[in-house]
Amino acid sequence: MSRVVDHDEWLAERRELLAKEKEFTRLRDELSRQRRELPWERVEKDYAFDGDDGRRTLPELFEGRSQLVVYHFMFDPSWDAGCPSCSFWADNFDPNIVHLKARDVTMVAISRAPYAKLAAYRERMGWSFPWFSSGKTGFNFDFGVSFTPEDQEKDGAYNYGSLSPRSTEREGVSVFYKDADGAVLHTYSTYARGIDLLNTAYNYLDLMPKGRDEEGHPSQFWVRRHDEYES
Repeated sequence: MSRVVDHDEWLAERRELLAKEKEFTRLRDELSRQRRELPWERVEKDYAFDGDDGRRTLPELFEGRSQLVVYHFMFDPSWDAGCPSCSFWADNFDPNIVHLKARDVTMVAISRAPYAKLAAYRERMGWSFPWFSSGKTGFNFDFGVSFTPEDQEKDGAYNYGSLSPRSTEREGVSVFYKDADGAVLHTYSTYARGIDLLNTAYNYLDLMPKGRDEEGHPSQFWVRRHDEYES
């Protein structure tokens, strides 16, 4: 439990923290600017994905917009259900997609599991966001979220050389741009803690007195699929 003080002392310390919060906001804005200034790389391979209406190429996933964000949802072809932690993130997708569309952004999820499994699990979870299977392509491997047995314990195989994946699948987000000629360019990807900001519940928990309350436990030890929590 933290200290309990009178209002004047509380206000003084809150103002000190506000100055640090404002500096953090400025630093975050600067980091976002630098992120937007990263160079892009052309996507040279032809990828096709299985979805609600059959096969779609990567350019077709944009749905007429110039920007595409892909959530790499952990769902190995052998699994019967999607990753609980990715499901925690996916609970945030549907409410945001309408706003992203208004800013020239299409959002989809992509996994290696067959589309029939994705569709069944999406129905169970009550989601409606577009979800595609990349199982017939090397897309997940090329974008650093699926791993061979040899790579699973290899230091640096995940997150740009910083982590061992320790699983066939890991989470991430990739961003693409389609130019006026229809060429697709990869502008950004992030993995592991890089996707924290995309989880609304975690951002609320970070404001709470107990925070995420995960100290002494594995990260997200408490997370369940939203239909698996006890009342």
